Amino acid sequence: MSPRGARARRANGKKHVTWLAAGVVVLGGTAVTAVAASAGGEDARPGDGAPRAKAHALPLDGKDPKRRALPRTGTQAFSLVGVSWEDSGDSFGGTAQIRTRGAATGEWSAWRDLDFEVRAPESAEGGEPGVRGASEPLWVGPSDGVEARVVADDGETSIPDALRLDMIDPGETVRGNGNGGVKGSGKAGGKGGTEPTASPDTTRTTPAGPAPEPSTTPPEAATGEASTDPAPSTAPPQEPTGPAPTTEPSRSPETGTTTPEPGTTTPTTPTAPTAPTIVSRADWGADESLVQDPPSYLNKVDAVFVHHTAGTNDYACADSPAVIRAILAYHVRTNGWNDVGYNFFVDKCGTVFEGRAGGVDRPVLGAHTYGFNSYSSGVSLLGDYENGGVPTAAAQRAIADLAAWKLGLHGVDPEAKVTLTAAADTGVWTKGQAATLHTVSGHRDGYATLCPGATLYSALPGIRAAAGGSPYATGN
Repeated sequence: MSPRGARARRANGKKHVTWLAAGVVVLGGTAVTAVAASAGGEDARPGDGAPRAKAHALPLDGKDPKRRALPRTGTQAFSLVGVSWEDSGDSFGGTAQIRTRGAATGEWSAWRDLDFEVRAPESAEGGEPGVRGASEPLWVGPSDGVEARVVADDGETSIPDALRLDMIDPGETVRGNGNGGVKGSGKAGGKGGTEPTASPDTTRTTPAGPAPEPSTTPPEAATGEASTDPAPSTAPPQEPTGPAPTTEPSRSPETGTTTPEPGTTTPTTPTAPTAPTIVSRADWGADESLVQDPPSYLNKVDAVFVHHTAGTNDYACADSPAVIRAILAYHVRTNGWNDVGYNFFVDKCGTVFEGRAGGVDRPVLGAHTYGFNSYSSGVSLLGDYENGGVPTAAAQRAIADLAAWKLGLHGVDPEAKVTLTAAADTGVWTKGQAATLHTVSGHRDGYATLCPGATLYSALPGIRAAAGGSPYATGN
């Protein structure tokens, strides 16, 4: 484990929230730790009728410094789970496995591994005192029981301090739009979180409408060779920490259509849409009361990093809003970040969802690719593409179109390369090193991880080619 480091502080004028464990509550033989919020004395208010995710935690205590275990335990309803510990500066190289009891069947799942390839962002957001170290969240579907075991590896002297099991109930989808047609504004309006109400009932996701069975056939790739010449670096020559984010973008790209001048004839040839269809945060039910601080912005989006959420590929596309709500709650209440880390999500049916708040057509600073957040936008495909999952053709096409559009707003070719300066040691690049990357890259290109999984990573050349030929690409 790494030593505890000094913590940066947010600039004056920003609110600070500490998510606290409020003690173990026993309801009908079910042990649950409710996670409460302290919002600096401000009255908390709910988020405009959005379904409220509930966060629960169970301490993983024990006398063995290198091992923790939780026997089969009944819990309140949850659908996403992970483990976390007090100090994000403490890395963990051991193993953690969980198994869960299905709420509908009462059957216990097989043991499943949790991944530890997540890092707090290198920006000021990652240096807040409430930021915790954590595993990647694992979507398990509606569950009401859990068993866990955590073991430190041979090179570690102990389990990290204050280890706990974090469970998220995403709430019921009431306004989700699985094939939605809204381009979101992404403006967060929250004023502070509230303590979740303990509820032993299992929640259900209301289907947003039938979705076609996705195909795994790759998308049509555009012809032509991808550019291999690096684009001019946008990295500052002597400042390896990346461009300083601001609370307002240096420019606001226009994405609307142009109104013809009076007396002119409107062309009859159809024009390409100005942006892909993106389901807004309001439509997937984001709880904006979780988001405490306004978004920060980049000067430019130089690259798009592709991720996967891991977890399961067996989700229904109507459940995608619930999966995303759970990830939002985990990133805020477990990791201690200000908002969900990814800028966008895509599901296996090819639906694109707005991620971090701030505006889908604006260069919002995310928390997705350690060392390169200050140059990029991150899109995460729901599902696991390392352990046999194959990205569908609809998902690949959606990622290609989204990347073409997002990069096109900044005049960036999705088939080119760009040289960026690593803002931190990432296991692939050292801090200050010039990294030449594809403008559409996988997470593993920037950071030492298996993400976005072997099959999705191998699909990236075709995705880049499809992005170059996309109707959303600049000049097409």
